[in-house]
Amino acid sequence: MASGHPDAEGTNREGERPEPTGGTVEAEATVDETSGVELERTLSLSGALSIGIGTMIGAGIFVFPGLAAGRAGPAAALSFAIGAVVALLVALPASELATAMPRSGGGYYFISRGLGSLAGTVVGISLWLGLVFASAFYLVGFGSYAAGVMAELGLSLGFDPVIAFGVVFGVFLTALSMTGTENAAKLQNGVVGLLLVILTVFLSYGGLDAVGVFGGQRAAESFAPFGTMPVFTTAALVFTSYLGFAQVATVAGEIKQPGRNLPLAMVGSVVIVGVLYVVTIFVATSAFTSDQLSGFGETAMVEVARSLIGPVGAVAILVAGLLATVSSANASILSSSRALFAISRDALFPKRAGVVNLRYGTPHVALLLAGVPVVVLVASGAVEVLAEVASFLHLVMYGLICVALIALRRDEPDWYDPSFRVPGYPVVPILGAAASFALIGFMQFLSQVVGVALMVAAAGWYYYYARDVTLKGEL
Repeated sequence: MASGHPDAEGTNREGERPEPTGGTVEAEATVDETSGVELERTLSLSGALSIGIGTMIGAGIFVFPGLAAGRAGPAAALSFAIGAVVALLVALPASELATAMPRSGGGYYFISRGLGSLAGTVVGISLWLGLVFASAFYLVGFGSYAAGVMAELGLSLGFDPVIAFGVVFGVFLTALSMTGTENAAKLQNGVVGLLLVILTVFLSYGGLDAVGVFGGQRAAESFAPFGTMPVFTTAALVFTSYLGFAQVATVAGEIKQPGRNLPLAMVGSVVIVGVLYVVTIFVATSAFTSDQLSGFGETAMVEVARSLIGPVGAVAILVAGLLATVSSANASILSSSRALFAISRDALFPKRAGVVNLRYGTPHVALLLAGVPVVVLVASGAVEVLAEVASFLHLVMYGLICVALIALRRDEPDWYDPSFRVPGYPVVPILGAAASFALIGFMQFLSQVVGVALMVAAAGWYYYYARDVTLKGEL
């Protein structure tokens, strides 16, 4: 293994060599090797937490409670807790790698330096496309919640607002990110802050009602009415709610004090969101039976709020759903562009995609290559399968992150000097890899086929375009 800092070293197809960056990993800016322009470290701990929390907090509260309760009953709370434990098994290895390599690109960067440029290319392209798919799904969800708010208020525009709102906000979020990462972070902080206030008030009230402090007497239901096995199959289903913590690492090159803030942001976001998910299921299954929640479907939490607080509660949860979906889309568009920026910087993708705007200090070409496909997919309206494909691609990346950590610990290159070390090594990364790959088996066959096809296409791109590229730190 080569020594030195893990930056792109080899040549691309045209024989051009990126310039080395030099400097230390704690520098206040990271250099774009393709243009010499720096990405400034403008994200604080709160901004990094907002990216992780804002990406994760959507489906677990606003989509899954009805479905999860229908499968596992009140024990669905345990399913979410199991999902949080699995997420932590990946978040800890990712945190160590991020403090050793606090650069934009996240999982791509870790895997390319630990397992080589082929694995890095497949993961980098898959991460870019997976986040595009996820962003489109979130924006269609945003449009659905916007339509729900209007219906609750008795308003009508004379046309279906779902796609229209999704497209408009897709364009808005892409444009906002192009004017500066700090602007996108400010929006993320404000949205996530307001969302957490609404959820904390609602869940606190609902929790007190559930334990009998006030409210009517509710019929008891056994904890696991459908047995033990549904608890684990439901955990596999709802794990997609925890896919956001790794997005923190994709903007690692723009986080202040990465040695301290990266582990706190990744692990902290999983813990915070996991607690919210468990309490949400507890409140929901205290308000209605599992069969009733299953019948409500995606609007289950709106009906729970309506039963506890009335129409005001229903509107509040609809607004919270709007905030959750827009924050998830905002974080995913930002992270998708950074994944593409990173593979372009390493000459595994045309270097034009890694050019940084001199005025705003953002990778505007990469943002366009993330935002434009998102808007096109939103306009098509057919994004549900793509959302599960995004989960498939993320789980592959999570498993390989754990494998990359083991490889780097085994070889210990000169540049590998993380400020955070995984406790319980090697058990934690081994369990993280095994759990991530195992959960893929619970997905629908079509999603597995599409996910594998995309990875094969990414590998084909590598052999066509970038197989002569070598990277410092490559095995």
